[in-house]
Amino acid sequence: MNLIALGGVIGAGLFVGSGVVIQSAGPAAVVSFLIAGLITVLIMRMLAEMTVARPALGSFYVYAREAMGNRAGFTVGWMYWYFFVIVVAVEAVAGGRILQLWLPNVPLWVLSLGLLLLLTATNLVSARSYGEFEYWFSSIKVIAILVFLVVGALYLFGVWPGSHGGVSNLVSHGGFAPMGIGAVLAAVVPCVGFYTGAEIVTIAAAESAEPRRAIAKAMRSIVFRVVLFYVGSVFVVVAVKAWNAPDTAVSPYAAVLDVLGIPAVATIMNAIVLTAVLSCLNSALYTSSRMLFALTRNGDAPKMFTKLSRSGVPRRAIIAGTVIGYVSVIAAYTSPNLIFQFLVNSYGAVALFVYLAIALAQVRLRKRLQNTDPGALGLKMWLFPWLSYATIALMAAVILAMAFLPTTRSQFWLSAVTLTLILIAYQFRKRRPAPAVAAETDSSRGEAGVASS
Repeated sequence: MNLIALGGVIGAGLFVGSGVVIQSAGPAAVVSFLIAGLITVLIMRMLAEMTVARPALGSFYVYAREAMGNRAGFTVGWMYWYFFVIVVAVEAVAGGRILQLWLPNVPLWVLSLGLLLLLTATNLVSARSYGEFEYWFSSIKVIAILVFLVVGALYLFGVWPGSHGGVSNLVSHGGFAPMGIGAVLAAVVPCVGFYTGAEIVTIAAAESAEPRRAIAKAMRSIVFRVVLFYVGSVFVVVAVKAWNAPDTAVSPYAAVLDVLGIPAVATIMNAIVLTAVLSCLNSALYTSSRMLFALTRNGDAPKMFTKLSRSGVPRRAIIAGTVIGYVSVIAAYTSPNLIFQFLVNSYGAVALFVYLAIALAQVRLRKRLQNTDPGALGLKMWLFPWLSYATIALMAAVILAMAFLPTTRSQFWLSAVTLTLILIAYQFRKRRPAPAVAAETDSSRGEAGVASS
């Protein structure tokens, strides 16, 4: 469970997208990642409190529904589902583009489709197969970052062959914050997006043998790991390599490995990024299917998605998520600058809307539990309620910043369109009563975590 929590956070954004943040904020990008990491840790702590108190399939969808009503639950659940089915598409296309570097004669859509089919098949087998694949994907990512941190530290201390040591690059090219404090704060917005995925562990916890223990352990360890892997590795990048070097923006980690004189840098980084992409694709398939299955439990999604396989897997829900993936793969091939670009921009702020809903739900449910069942609060949010209010304010500030920053404005407004369409859909759903839905299985047995949560 710890590796799933960590693997959910470490995506291709760290290895590639962090270069954009470094170019916009300079060495002070370390501060941007630290602030975004703090926000993420606070959100995860709030979510962990609710999950430990009441483990539930659907996690924060259920909590939003209980805390703020059916409309909020419906909106949060479908926003999160939409977010991850678009992630499925984006990661499948990204993985195909990496494979095309080694297989240039194979069309992009064939490679992307192959990756999507492979991981769809894996998820259709059982929740255990998802966990096993994610364990190995996460292990590779963690080992890669640990090695990067070690060799980077050796270089900075002057131990690495050919190095002179020191961290002069932090201030030698215009100062620590050459673009100003405003740029540092603006860079927090994309950084928060890079951390998205840590919450997947609360959904996976519903299918573990001891969900309360699993989630508590994972959340207690994530603080240290977020700081070490994200903030630590970005620090190594800006300390070893000049922040304004052209290759730092394109592939910052490859640029550092090149400075260290490590051979076959491009191949190594492409392999690591491919692993990160496959991990995100695997997690997105799992998460979108479980959220869709949870939506059926309250009549918020068609009943047909309640059917489980003999191993307890919601196969129809998995396939539903991949359908958009297949369409998007075709769109990336036939209309990369119109349809596919629209899909990519339309989900940019959706996860942040969900994070804000998590924070609002925690405040309401915490007050309710303190009055009705204080013993259920086995893991508590720090300094409640003040730190919870501060987290809500920070999330609201990040979302509002997206609306005004030129680089994120289109993502904000297209995500707002997505939110509006889901709210309209709720009006149609409200006209019919929510049926009592029970999970159907292909046999009398189902996977306990899914069938009986």
